[in-house]
Amino acid sequence: MRSSIHLREDLKRELVKTFRIGIELVRKLQNFECEMTSLLNAISGGYVEPGPSGSLTRGKLSILPTGRNFYAVDPRSIPTRAAWEIGVRCGEEILRKYVERHGRYPESIGFVLWSIDAYKADGEELSEILYLLGVRPIWDSCDNVVDLEVIPLEELKRPRIDVTVRISGIVRDTLPNYIYLIDRAVELVVSLDEPLEMNYVKKHYVEFLAKLRDIYGDESDEIAKCRIFAEPPGAYGAGVNYAVEASAWRDIKDLGKVWMSWSCYAYTRKMHGRPAPEALVLNISKVDAVVRNNPSDEHDLLGCCCYFAYHGGFYSAVKTVKDDVDIYQVDTSDISKIEVRDIDEEIERIVRSKLLNDRWIEEMKKHGYAGASEFSRKILHVYGWASTTRKVRDWIFNKIAEKYVLNEEMRRWFMENNKYALEEIARRLIEAAERGVWSAPEDILEKLREAYAEVEASLEDEVSGDVQGGEIDIIAPQDDESYSKLVSSIERALSLLNR
Repeated sequence: MRSSIHLREDLKRELVKTFRIGIELVRKLQNFECEMTSLLNAISGGYVEPGPSGSLTRGKLSILPTGRNFYAVDPRSIPTRAAWEIGVRCGEEILRKYVERHGRYPESIGFVLWSIDAYKADGEELSEILYLLGVRPIWDSCDNVVDLEVIPLEELKRPRIDVTVRISGIVRDTLPNYIYLIDRAVELVVSLDEPLEMNYVKKHYVEFLAKLRDIYGDESDEIAKCRIFAEPPGAYGAGVNYAVEASAWRDIKDLGKVWMSWSCYAYTRKMHGRPAPEALVLNISKVDAVVRNNPSDEHDLLGCCCYFAYHGGFYSAVKTVKDDVDIYQVDTSDISKIEVRDIDEEIERIVRSKLLNDRWIEEMKKHGYAGASEFSRKILHVYGWASTTRKVRDWIFNKIAEKYVLNEEMRRWFMENNKYALEEIARRLIEAAERGVWSAPEDILEKLREAYAEVEASLEDEVSGDVQGGEIDIIAPQDDESYSKLVSSIERALSLLNR
C-alpha cells in the first residue's frame, strides 16, 4: 500500500530531470541582455561567440542564450533520428488521408521542399519523402547519415510511393545532401526486383525511360530517374507570384506553365540544373497530391508570396495536365498532434486567426502605414492562392471586402495612413471577381467599384510614373514576347503526354 502512494524511482528521476531542464531554460531566457552586448561587440570588431540556430518548439535549448553568432546545421546530421520518427508519422498521415478519400494509394506525391525543413525541423519533410519511397537513413555512431537502406515490402506493408520534389534555390545551394539522399533513394528503389504495382517509382521510371530515350540519348536513364527539380543555377523563385501580381495570365493553366518553365531544371548527383522540361511534365502527370510541411506557427501561407507561388503554382501545374489532384499542408508545429489539412481548410484557419480577427487588426493598425501595407500584402496573397488553386471560398472574399473596403471607419483609417494600400486591396478584389475566382454578390461588387473610384480619384493628383493604378489590365500570355519564349519549351514538353 505504501508503494502505491509514492512515486516510482524512475518517475522521480524523470521529474527531477524535467525540473532541472526548466530551471536551466528560465536562466537562459533571462539572459536576454547579451543580444545588445553582442551587437555592440560585433560593431566594434570584437569576437562574438558562435552558437547553433533552431527552434525552441523542437526542444533545442542549445540555441539559448540568443545573441550569439549562430550557424545553421551540420548537413551530415540531417535527418536526425527524431526527425525521422516525425517524418514517418507525417507520411502515414498523408497516406491515411488520401486512402480514406480515394480508396487507393497515391502513385506519386509532389513535395515543395524548403530549407526551413533543415534549419528548423532537422529534416522532417526529407524523412517523409524517404519513407514514402520506402527507404530509411543509416546513421553512424556520431549520428551522421552515412547511407540509406531499403525498407522491405513485408515491413512497409504498402506500395512504394513515387515523389516529385520541387526544391528551393536555397536548398539547392546550401543543402546538397538533400539532393544526394533523395537521388540515392530513387536509385535504390528502381533497381529492386519487385512487382510494379508495389513499386510505383520503378513503374514510372520504366514508362519515362521509354518516352525520354529518343530525346536525351545517353542521358535518358539519369533523366528518367530524376525526381528533383528547381529553378536554374543562380536563380531563385517559382515565377508564379510575378505573373499573378502583374495580372499576366488568363487561366490556371497559364500559371501552371509559368511554374513549369521556372521549375524544369533537373538536379541529381550527376546533374546540376540540366534543362529537362519533358521529364518534369512526365513527373507531374503522375502526381496525385501536392504537399508542403509547415513546422512552425511563426509563419503561415499568407506570410509571403512564395507560398502560393511554389505550392499553389505546383498545384496549377498538375491541374494543367490532369483534373484529379489534392493539395495539403502538413502541420507539424505541435509534434504531438500532426495534422494534414486540405489547403482550403488551412487558408480559412489563417484568415480567421488574422485577417478577420478584430484584435489582430487593431494591433496592426497601431503600425500606421506599415500596418496598412501588411493588410494589403496578406490580401494579395489570399488572391494569389485563389488564382493558383481556386480553393478560397467566396465568404472569405465577402468578409474581406466588408471589413477592409466597405467599412467606412476602416476606409477613413486607410485614407489617413496609407491610401495606396486601400487602392491595391480594392483593385485586387475587383480583379478576383472579374476573373471568376470570387463569385461576388452584385451589391458588394457595386459598392467596391464605388469605393475604388473614390480612392483612385484622391490619388489622381499624387501618382505619377509607371504604376499599375487605374483600370485592371489583364495581359494574355501570347501578347508578351518574353513570356511566350519562356513557356515554348513547356508547350513542346506537354505534347509528349499525347504520344
